[in-house]
Amino acid sequence: MILAVAWAAPVWADGARLEWPLRPRPAVVRAFDAPSPNWQRGHRGVDLAGSAGQPVHAAASGTVVFAGELAGRPLVSVAHPGGLRTSYEPVRASVRAGQLVGAGTVIGALQPGHPGCAAPACLHWGAMWGAAARADYVDPVALVVTTPIRLKPLR
Repeated sequence: MILAVAWAAPVWADGARLEWPLRPRPAVVRAFDAPSPNWQRGHRGVDLAGSAGQPVHAAASGTVVFAGELAGRPLVSVAHPGGLRTSYEPVRASVRAGQLVGAGTVIGALQPGHPGCAAPACLHWGAMWGAAARADYVDPVALVVTTPIRLKPLR
């Protein structure tokens, strides 16, 4: 198992790592908890502490595939080159479906009222590979650029 993780290919959207969707870098108040199997209960994203009305940014360049209400919650979803899709809720969209966005583009404003959130407002940020019905959820925090990797030369 350790070898599989050590030798696994890096996961990112078309060669570019993700950026934090809230600025400055937010606190993670609820971590990713992958369900196993995929259809079981779990937390298919992370909750990031924010404030009501705070701008929410696209984590990478892509195409907005959904911007509106889903199951009574305001949500934005962006498809990125390479097959990754990110979702952001509860977010009052300032973009529309079909719109191209760059990394860091404001896609909406954070709304209060995310269930289970201890902060005044939380962004539920999700990432998945594939179509929604057959998606493989991944931890978006693991895809964020945090520290540049530098290799030392061998002597």
